[in-house]
Amino acid sequence: MARKYIDCRDFPSDKDCTLAISGSEEEVLDLTVLHASTVHGHSNTPALREQIRSMLKDESGARTAGAT
Repeated sequence: MARKYIDCRDFPSDKDCTLAISGSEEEVLDLTVLHASTVHGHSNTPALREQIRSMLKDESGARTAGAT
């Protein structure tokens, strides 16, 4: 399964947010939507979910399962 990530530093914000999230596409999407709505004041809508989904990036050099 390909891992995805998103990094708040890649997007302009007045909060100077440094959060980065990685995991499965659905995990990252769910947590990013939660973060966007609770921290940045966005409304949790289907449009927001699709916009965020389009901004997810493939995680390069992903660790293999069990790696430390």
